[in-house]
Amino acid sequence: MNNLYEERLGTDRMLPLVFRMALPAVAAQIVNLLYSLVDRIYIGHIPGIGTDALAGIGVTSSVIILISAFSSIVGSGGAPLAAIALGQGDRERAGRILGNGFVLLCLFTVVTSAAAYAFMEPLLLAIGASARTLGYAVDYLSVYLLGTLFVEVSVGLNSFINTQGRPAIAMWSVVIGAVLNIVLDPLFIFVLDMGVKGAAVATVVSQACSAWWVVHFLTSREVSLRLERRHLRPDKRVILSTLALGVSPFIMASTESLVGFVLNSSLKAYGDIYISALAIMQSAMLAVSVPLTGFAQGFIPIVSYNYGHGDRQRVKDCFRIVLGVMFGFNLLLVLFMVLCPHLVAAAFTTDAALVDAVERTMPVFLAGMTIFGLQRACQNMFVALGQAKVSVFIALLRKVILLVPLALLLPRWMGMMGVFAAEGISDATAAVCCTLIFACQFPRILRRVGGSGASRR
Repeated sequence: MNNLYEERLGTDRMLPLVFRMALPAVAAQIVNLLYSLVDRIYIGHIPGIGTDALAGIGVTSSVIILISAFSSIVGSGGAPLAAIALGQGDRERAGRILGNGFVLLCLFTVVTSAAAYAFMEPLLLAIGASARTLGYAVDYLSVYLLGTLFVEVSVGLNSFINTQGRPAIAMWSVVIGAVLNIVLDPLFIFVLDMGVKGAAVATVVSQACSAWWVVHFLTSREVSLRLERRHLRPDKRVILSTLALGVSPFIMASTESLVGFVLNSSLKAYGDIYISALAIMQSAMLAVSVPLTGFAQGFIPIVSYNYGHGDRQRVKDCFRIVLGVMFGFNLLLVLFMVLCPHLVAAAFTTDAALVDAVERTMPVFLAGMTIFGLQRACQNMFVALGQAKVSVFIALLRKVILLVPLALLLPRWMGMMGVFAAEGISDATAAVCCTLIFACQFPRILRRVGGSGASRR
């Protein structure tokens, strides 16, 4: 059993450690982003049906996001708890958290797949599919759901690899799947003439390979925290603690599905082209949020381990680095998209009307996201510190408390543009509120740590 990697979380100099842990995770998430972007770029360029097919895929995103969100309960809830346990030297509890996390992922697969197949068409119509786009949405989703278990396992358990200080291994699990997806997409879509279904088949095959890589590594002899049969027996206290902390990242992810439901259904009254525009802009948002998610996957184990180890100074040092990186990256990339929406739209479509719709709406849609790096840094710190209740509130604030009501009310006065303005207003408001809450709570959380710890930077 090799504990050297995880012990470095508490001893290595902080700045190099953060980037050494985070950069492979960022690279993995950027490559993973290609799962979504490549599908949409290829689909958007299918001759004759590209714009309608893109709208259909955009509608399925709400269902796919909701299904994937369940994996975050284990990946973002269980993995930090396992890191805290490792920092405390409780390896047995860390093993039970991993084993019970795998059981939860299997359970989530059964429940979500059954529900999605049972209510697929009415659900897609309610979300915003039209008579022209429903067929494309059903074609894609009916195949995609066959790989639900692969999605849950590859995403949900990958964080446990990072927890052991092995970000490069975690990166390869994502890279393998994403590269396969890039290669297989044109083969199935164009060469084999499978269209939208071909994109889904390519995604399922790619995700299966990623899941195999993760499980193979976590059951190998070279890991310090192994997925073992004896830890698969359900443990009520472990499951409840995982659910308690995981509910915040689950809400963060699943409310994106709720938002998709509200935004798509609101835009349906103004025409399918605006649903297609929303699909492009949500993809653009992923180009910002996905690398930051990877960065969070890298720094959360560091914070959790040192918090469990009682080292306040290292926790504070890590946060300073995280805040600067996440805020700066978010600001620069969003400003580029706000100022150059034509370049973003042109990557997805050659339809002049669709490009024009994106140009008119993207600055309004993304304006509030310019400062959203503040919320990403603070909210992920709450998760890393095991603060379940405040994480849940912040997750609910942005999407449920703010965005959904605004998306329903603003169109009464602003028309179609009100739907897009709701996103910008809620993003900015939530970022400010989250930052203020964190500024008040962070010192109190640190005071509860047993000792200050030695600063080993």
